[in-house]
Amino acid sequence: MPRPRRIIIDTDPGQDDAVAILLALASPELEVLGVTAVAGNVPLPLTELNARKVCELAGRPDIPVFAGADRPLDRPLVTAEYVHGATGLDGADLPAPSMPLQRAHAVDFILDTLRDAAEGEITLCTLGPLTNIALAIRRAPELLPRIGEIVSMGGGFFEGGNTTPAAEFNILVDPTAAEIVFGCGRPVTLFPLDVTHQCLTTAARIARIEALGTPVAVAAAALMEYFERFDEAKYGTDGGPLHDPNVIAWLLAPELYSGRRINLAVETGSELTMGMTVADWWGVTGRAPNVHYIRQMDSDGFFELLTARLARL
Repeated sequence: MPRPRRIIIDTDPGQDDAVAILLALASPELEVLGVTAVAGNVPLPLTELNARKVCELAGRPDIPVFAGADRPLDRPLVTAEYVHGATGLDGADLPAPSMPLQRAHAVDFILDTLRDAAEGEITLCTLGPLTNIALAIRRAPELLPRIGEIVSMGGGFFEGGNTTPAAEFNILVDPTAAEIVFGCGRPVTLFPLDVTHQCLTTAARIARIEALGTPVAVAAAALMEYFERFDEAKYGTDGGPLHDPNVIAWLLAPELYSGRRINLAVETGSELTMGMTVADWWGVTGRAPNVHYIRQMDSDGFFELLTARLARL
């Protein structure tokens, strides 16, 4: 078996973030070096707490969890308790974790990990606002070659936004950070709303997960049921989009997805369209591609993978 892919998960849990972390920890193809928390869906004291709760739920208190940026680079923090609940993980009553929060700052951990790595060795999996990653790039751009790939959930173009008419939440929270990360010159694979809106937590899919009967599966099903209620009401669908786990699924089964390399720009100047990801899908600008933009997925295949992996925990 080849050596596991070495990843850092940067996240703001969030129910869908929690499912993504569980999927990663259930997959021997991945070596999770650490989880770095950022303010986003809820403030930083809750995102780092939630990350530790999820690691313990997975039976992995050995995973180091670090707290990072508590606010965006140059804008006030916007959170999403109206979607995720007051704790960020409403829907499943997870116990307070006994595993400690690491003393080091998340950005220091990211940079130290890159410093000790070979060229292209580390994959950064980003599930929330990109503040921590942008801070790391600003502080030590010479370490960029150590990043093999940045796989990120964020943005949207053909589906519009989910927080404003133009902007998806992760990008809207810190557009400047997104601009820095997408322009850093390293390979970026992006999972926008255009693909995650195809990944619906239907009643039948959640029932199959819940039927596994394990504490992890029952908790994951409860988290997804809570999370979907907001988007079901908004979109009128059976189930809501399950965004962040696609980042992890891509590393495990890229054949489930299709897209193309395009140029992607982030709006940072206009309040009307702040955080919009302008996807040059048809190549009309002549600007060089900087993002592998995922557009289609096999959602049945994704949920088969997710269900099979959750059964391992």
